[in-house]
Parts: sequence; structure tokens; C-alpha cells
Amino acid sequence: MVVPNGSLGRIPVPAEMKIELTEAEKQVCDLLDSCTKSLREKGINTSCRIAGGWVRDKLLGSASNDIDIALTNMMGLDFAEHLAEYAHSQGVKTGTISKIAQNPDQSKHLETATFRLLGLDIDLVNLRSEEYADNSRIPSGVAFGTPLQDALRRDITINALFYNVHTREVEDHTGKGLDDLREGVIRTPLPPRETFLDDPLRVLRCIRFASRFGFSIVPEIEDAVKDQTIQLALISKVARERTGEELSKMMKGRDPMNALRLIHVLSLYGSIFSVIPSEVSDTFSSTATGNHTAFAAASILDTLFHTTNPSQIPQLHSSYFTCVNSDPSCKARMYLAAMLTPYKAVTYLDRKKKPLLAVEYIIRETLKLGTQNHFLDGIPALFSAAKLLANPILTAERLSHPSHRVALGLLLREKAIHNPNTGSHWATSLLFALVQELVEVYDFASDTLDVGAATEIINTYNTFTEKIEELGLPDTLDAKPLLNGKEVVQALGASKSGAWLGKVMSRILVWHLDNPKGTKEDCVSWLKDEKEQGRIQIDDEGAEPANKRARTK
Repeated sequence: MVVPNGSLGRIPVPAEMKIELTEAEKQVCDLLDSCTKSLREKGINTSCRIAGGWVRDKLLGSASNDIDIALTNMMGLDFAEHLAEYAHSQGVKTGTISKIAQNPDQSKHLETATFRLLGLDIDLVNLRSEEYADNSRIPSGVAFGTPLQDALRRDITINALFYNVHTREVEDHTGKGLDDLREGVIRTPLPPRETFLDDPLRVLRCIRFASRFGFSIVPEIEDAVKDQTIQLALISKVARERTGEELSKMMKGRDPMNALRLIHVLSLYGSIFSVIPSEVSDTFSSTATGNHTAFAAASILDTLFHTTNPSQIPQLHSSYFTCVNSDPSCKARMYLAAMLTPYKAVTYLDRKKKPLLAVEYIIRETLKLGTQNHFLDGIPALFSAAKLLANPILTAERLSHPSHRVALGLLLREKAIHNPNTGSHWATSLLFALVQELVEVYDFASDTLDVGAATEIINTYNTFTEKIEELGLPDTLDAKPLLNGKEVVQALGASKSGAWLGKVMSRILVWHLDNPKGTKEDCVSWLKDEKEQGRIQIDDEGAEPANKRARTK
């Protein structure tokens, strides 16, 4: 059995698992029950069961605002229209009904109706009994089924529980769901191969729920997942958007490291991260390193996040966790970036033959993740920052200015290192650069760090960070310029702005870093003196008014 060894362990399960309805949930159940009785009087027979995650979470004592309702002998859209009409007759408002069509080619077999009711998100689908082609175990169609047939077609037993709104009782048609929930086990209702061929995304859902709850995965699932047929199905039969969405949920979940460990143990790295067409991979500047470097980077990151525990390596400077503690998406971004470590030195050529980071392609096309959570813009920046920050020893060769404050201030202002628009934070960039250096001293045979080498590297980064804090640089990074463009033009007696202005603004930044207590008046005086000394050249020819934007014809 694949036992979780994440840092958070297993979630507590109530000694007595029971469902207690909120007032809104009780009203929804009452409406569903009354509506089915009303339909029965019209000769339409159906029954309603709340299915899946809501039942599981309520039994675990957690709240859930998403209610999936499974119907007997009726399609979701038909019942939704009847329910909305009945609710209105009872003075209850409903949201607009939407239909989500089925898409068998991407394992989306059920037509779903969805709308808002009493502040809750309601999805309605029919109980399923899928029909199979003679030469395949992949469903070719869907017919109305029984609660047992539907439960057997679900992903895992703890998600196959029903709550009967008419009897107000939990139904466990697989006979294993309640026990597996109580004992912390991830198991498929049918043999795993059959369940995964039905929808290969369920492979990732098993991992997500195992990491979310700290549950163990049964050996049968491990064997099935390693089957090449299943791994190929995950690549060819599941839309990349769905794969990326599951991965994103894992990274933002309770224990992302446990999810990544399971991906590693189950040999799924290639099926998730390395689905790259040959026309792209053929342009790679170099070969990606082994997948083991991804897990090593994630393991190191996880260790650094938990260095409050007894450890042989030094404690990290507290500044490294500034962004991690304040931005919920930061940790998810860091773990996902760590898993792309094999591609850190790889570039590819886009259609215009421009070299771009391979990690950018993987995030955008392989995982279909955008700028939400700053995955697409923030993760490539982490890798660019890691190059700029590697081996941060304060030597004359390393510094671009005689003043440490100026040199470090300019370095930290590099967009890859610190840029709120991409979620990039100087401390997070340093932390990721540190992780990349520690991968180089990771012993893959024993899955441990070389403590001596790691200690030296961490001490170097801590010293660098202490210097940054000592110089008061963090407070300067998001500060506005001491003077704006209009004020500079006025101070220098120029008639218009121009190309010269950008150079002067850069010099003002350097001056302010070197004179942290300098005022606006001090800066104006310095500017005038620099102009008088001939160190600032103003070219008004062809320039435009400082308060005007460039016009286009």
C-alpha cells in the first residue's frame, strides 16, 4: 500500500460520522423532496440523492457549498427546469440554469445542469449506467442506471456515497465507502484499470484526494497506474486543461509535497509534465535532466519550509518566508516550479525562432495554466531569477557599483527577481535560487542532502539576506521614484521629455539608493548640479511635452 508520508499526516476522522444539515441545506432537501412528489402527481417518477464530495465532506465534519444531485430516470436539465418552476411557486428564487454538454472524447460522459439555489451551487445529473463498445472498456454511451451502477462508475469509494434526500440517510452502495473513509483508504469501486480507462483523469484525482486527506492508496491502484496503457490514456484521452486543473488543485491543497511524492512513486512525471510535441522538443537547446531532479528540488523545498523541525541544516533567515506566509498562491507556485527543475536550462524556439524558456511552454501548453496564481508569468521568472542570484557572495567582481546598497538595490529591482505584477518577491526568488543550488549537492542514492555542502550554501544565502535587510533595501523595492518625469523636466529646465529622461530616471534611482535619507529637494539640487557639471545631457530636439503621451497617426 502506498502510505502517505507528507509532513501533515492524516486528517482526523470523527468517531461518529453523521450528516448535520445547515438551514439552507435542509431547505434544499425539502424542496427536492416536495418537487419529486409534485412530479409524481403528474406521472413523472424520479428520486434525488446528493452524491460525491458533499457527502464525504459532511461526514468528515467539513462544510461544502457545492451540491451534486443524482437523479433516477431523468436528465439533469429536465429536472432543473421542473425544480426551478416549483421553487418559484413556493416563493424561492433560483439562479439561471446552465447546461454543460457531455463530451465522451474527453471522458465527460454526463450532461449536467447547474444553477444557484438558496446560496448553494447545485449540479444535477442522471444516475449513470454506461454502455461499452464490444472491443473496448471505454464507455460508448450512457443510460439511466441504478444507485449501485452509478456508485460503481465513480472514481473512488469515498466519493461514491449518497445522501438520500427523501429518507435523509447515507447510502453506501459499494459497501466500502464508509469503511474506507473511516480507515483512510483510497480505493476504486471497480478494478482500478476499468475505473481509469473510464476516465484516466481519475489517476490524478486519486493522488489529489490521498494528499488532501493524508489517506493511503491501495496496491491495486499503484499497479494499474504504472500500466503503460493507463499512462498513455492519461496523455491522449484527457484534455490538458483538466490535467493542469487537477495539478493546480494539488499544489494549492493541504499537502502539495505528498501529491508530488505520489507522482514520483507512481512514475507519472512524464505523463503530466513531459507531453511536448516533437516540433517543439526538436528545437530544445539541451536535454532535460532526469525526472529525479524534480522530486529532489521539491523535497528540498519542503525541507526548507519545515526547518523548525530538528534538522542538521541551518535555520533559514526568516525573510525567506515573508511572501510564503502572506500570499496563499506563493507556496503552490514554488512547489510547481520545483517540479520543472529538469527543464531549468532548456530553451526552445517559438514560431518566430525566438528562444524562450521550456518551462514557459510546459506551463502554457502542456498544463494549460495561465497567469492565475502567477503560474505562467511567475514560474519562468523564478528560473530567470535563480540564474541572476546564484552563489550570492559579496565580491567586487559580483557587485556592479562600489556601494553595496546601490549594487544590491539594483540587483533586487531586476523584474525577474522582484515584480508585484508577476507575483515575484525578492525573498521568494532567493529561496528558489537556494533550492536550485542545493539540488547540486543532493545525494540521489540516499535521497538526502550533503549536509556539509548544504550548510555552506545556506550560510552564504543567509549572509546575503542579512546584508539586504541591514541596508534596509526591502522597503525601497516597491517605493515610487523620488521625482516623476514631469518634475525632472521642470527641475532641469527642459522644454520636453525625450529619450534622455529614462537615463536620468535611472540615475535618480542610483542616487536615492546611495542617499537613502535624501529628500526631493536634495535630489533636485543634485540634478541641477549634475547638469551644470555636464554629466546630464538634455536633447530637446524631436522630444515631446512631459505631460503628453506619444501620439500615433
